[in-house]
Amino acid sequence: MDNAAIRMLLSAKKKESGLRAILCEAFGPVASLRMGDAPDRAPAAGEVAIRVAAAGVNFPDGLIVEGRYQTRPDLPFIPGCEAAGTIEAVGEGVNGFAPGDRVAAFTGTGGFAERAIVPATQVYPLPDAIGFETAAGVLVTYGTSFHALKDRAALRSGETLLVLGAAGGVGLAAVELGRAMGARVIAAASSEEKRALCREHGADAAIDYADLRAQVNDLTGDRGADVVYDPVGGEPALAAIKALAWSGRHLIIGFAGGDIPRIPANLLLLKSAASLGVLWGASLKRDPERHAAHIAELLGWTATGRLRPRIDASYPLERTADALAHVMERRARGKVVVRIA
Repeated sequence: MDNAAIRMLLSAKKKESGLRAILCEAFGPVASLRMGDAPDRAPAAGEVAIRVAAAGVNFPDGLIVEGRYQTRPDLPFIPGCEAAGTIEAVGEGVNGFAPGDRVAAFTGTGGFAERAIVPATQVYPLPDAIGFETAAGVLVTYGTSFHALKDRAALRSGETLLVLGAAGGVGLAAVELGRAMGARVIAAASSEEKRALCREHGADAAIDYADLRAQVNDLTGDRGADVVYDPVGGEPALAAIKALAWSGRHLIIGFAGGDIPRIPANLLLLKSAASLGVLWGASLKRDPERHAAHIAELLGWTATGRLRPRIDASYPLERTADALAHVMERRARGKVVVRIA
C-alpha cells in the first residue's frame, strides 16, 4: 500500500471515529452534558481548523446549555465559546495563518472538543510567551471588558470605575483593565477573600454590597462613580446606578445574579446618566478589524505581564460539566479553563 493510500485510510478512520467532544443534546442542566464523538470536517473557505489545547469556561456557556441565553444553537451542539491551540489546516482564501501557528480563537460554540473549525476573522496570533491555558482565559473576559470600558463607556484616565462581581472572570479583568487605563477602581465583592484578590489585581478600594451607594459616596467625596461595570444585575445593579456620578455610564454585561433588573428611568434622568448594553461576541462579528486590534493589544499586555490573567481552576475535558458548575455557582476567583490536549 502506497503512502497516499495509507493517508486516505487513516483519514477515513479518523472521520469514522469522530472527535472527542462535549455534547449538548437537549437544553437543560450542565450536568446533562456528555462526552461523545462529534463529526469532523475540513475547513471551508475563510475558515481554519484548530487543534484545541485548552478552552475557556464562561458564564454564557452555561446559559446556552440551559437554553437561557439570547441565542440558541441548533441541537445537538458542542458548547465552548473560546479556545487556544495550534492551527492544523486553513481553508481557501485564508491569508496570514498557516498550519503550526499558535492561536487563540472566539469559537462561539465548539470549543469543548479536540478540534474546532472557526472563521479566520475570529482567530488571533498568540505570542510565544503566553501558554495555552492562559490564552484560553483572555479573549472573552478581557475582550468583553476592554470593549465595554473603551468603546462603550469611553473610560478616561482619572475617572472612578466601580466593578460589581469583581472577583469573577470578567470582573477581575475589568479591575485590571480599569487600572491599566488610568481609572481609580472600586471593586465590589461578597467576601473578604474575594476583595483581597481584587486588591492584588489593582483595585484601589474593595467593598461589600451592604449599603453600596453610601460606601461609594464615602470613597468619592459624594461624587459617585463615573462608570459602573455590571455583570451581576438584580438589586446590586440598582444600588450601583444610584451611586453613579453626573453623566455616569452603567455597563450592562450580564446577569450572573440571576435577576434582570427593571431600571427606573428616573434614576438615569436625574443624573443625565446612561445604561449601555455590552454584547461582545456580536460586536466582534460586526466589527472584526476593531476587535482584532483590541485583542492584539490585550495579548501584548499579557505577554509583557501588564495584565495577569488568573486561572482559578483547570479541568480535563471529561469534567467539563464540573468546570461549568464551578462558574455557574459563582465559585470562580478569576478564570476557569478546560484542558483538551
